[in-house]
Amino acid sequence: MKKLLELSIFCILTIFLGACGEKQGTKKEVAKQNADSPNIIIIYADDMGYGDLNIQNPNSKIPTPNLDQLASEGMRFTDAHSSSGICSPSRYALLTGKYHWRKQHGIVQSFGEPFFNDTDVTLPQVLQKSGYATACIGKWHLGWNWEFNNEPSGEKMQRGKKIKFYQSQDIDWSKPIAGGPLDRGFDYYFGDGTINFPPYAWVENDRVMEPPTVNQNIQNSSHATKEGNWEFRPGPMVEGWNPYDVLPTLTKKAVEYVNNQSKDKPFFLYFALPSPHAPIIPNDEFIGKSEAGGYGDFMVQTDWVAGQVLKALKAKGLDENTVVIFSADNGPEKYAFARAEKYEHFSMGDFRGLKRDVWEGGHHVPFIVKWPGKIEAGAVSDEVISQVDIMATLAAVTQSELPKEAAPDSYNLLPVFSGKNYTSPLREATVHNTFEDIWGLRQGKWLYINAPSGEHSKMPDSFKKLRNYEDFETEGLLFDMENDPEQRLNLFTQHPNKVEELDQLLKKYQEQGYSINRSTVLTE
Repeated sequence: MKKLLELSIFCILTIFLGACGEKQGTKKEVAKQNADSPNIIIIYADDMGYGDLNIQNPNSKIPTPNLDQLASEGMRFTDAHSSSGICSPSRYALLTGKYHWRKQHGIVQSFGEPFFNDTDVTLPQVLQKSGYATACIGKWHLGWNWEFNNEPSGEKMQRGKKIKFYQSQDIDWSKPIAGGPLDRGFDYYFGDGTINFPPYAWVENDRVMEPPTVNQNIQNSSHATKEGNWEFRPGPMVEGWNPYDVLPTLTKKAVEYVNNQSKDKPFFLYFALPSPHAPIIPNDEFIGKSEAGGYGDFMVQTDWVAGQVLKALKAKGLDENTVVIFSADNGPEKYAFARAEKYEHFSMGDFRGLKRDVWEGGHHVPFIVKWPGKIEAGAVSDEVISQVDIMATLAAVTQSELPKEAAPDSYNLLPVFSGKNYTSPLREATVHNTFEDIWGLRQGKWLYINAPSGEHSKMPDSFKKLRNYEDFETEGLLFDMENDPEQRLNLFTQHPNKVEELDQLLKKYQEQGYSINRSTVLTE
């Protein structure tokens, strides 16, 4: 009996020690993987046009030395696209690898519910599971589940209509706010939500740092914009709130976050800027730094902000093991028309259209990727890519497993980074869309639009005359983007078979729930 007891104890100890050894081995493997895994920073500008990046606009009136330097150290894409021509949808697509229109077309309005379904798999969730520290700093604009005391009690006239809005007393500020960044895979959040949407207050993690006690009144104060209008929605505001403090504060927080990181644990920082979105409010030290007015100066500051983060990364000794991605959520706002006429700076570059449009200028955005030792410095790619591709690409970079239902529209760009093992075009096709009435599909050189115009932002006649644009009368449009990137020559009637082919492919993507070509998607 004694021998049996001793044997039992020995077996239990053997199993226990074996399990411990296995656990320690697992920990060592994770630690090694973490040491090898690159850090990731995404800097996401707001309403920045393709032509606002100096390095790709020979006639630019705006210096962007920090972003130009980033491009010279990495790969610049000349044919990159956001999912939508407006804000919230593009952000959703970037963070999920899923076209926005599979969920909704419009933005999240003031105090709106989350854009996400709870079943959506997000990029930070995937990276978090792979051992990454994850942070979002800046503009969220993807909704929270706010706790309301009652229905909105405020009323005002706006564009000839009476609208209701939430006032300070309508919201319970004492409770944590569910449904935001922390519920989407981020360990940490700091920001003002959306600079021109209430609440005008700082949010850290899931709480408002100081409860708003007054309603937005900045438009009637001594503050002034440097171009365009304030664009503020009515709603609760912290007393003394100064929008000119927003960008400097976010910059400071992003730099602090980088400074607090170490080489022992990889991190992912999603730094979503509120600039150069309206209100156009460059700080005093940037006034007059461009030849494109207030907006140009705000772009100079936006470039400086990116530079501060990159300098902090280098000073910390983390730059050689960090993937940096810079892009923007959509094309420039309507003020770009007057800016072009006044200063001869074309924020949309040579492309037709602006923010909201399915025209190229609405979604053809700057896109730079730097990855030392993996991407050749100064590389330029003409590959057609989309921001939905960021999800699959970063999962491949970090060797993270994507659930089967995740990233249904996302292609892995690693072959493009290396220039090996793929046939161009990588993507079977790319959908362009903002609102539900106009759709575009790009396949290779061909771009099909299922309407006689890609316009949502009304182009002034003076600008139309300046660029010699003509309207089209066919029921749809077809362009050869290799030879006509400015979308001037409509080939719709010349190639009916191609139109039909692209229209059918678009419908297939809309109906089947995914757009990746599963037979050709590559991994490395």
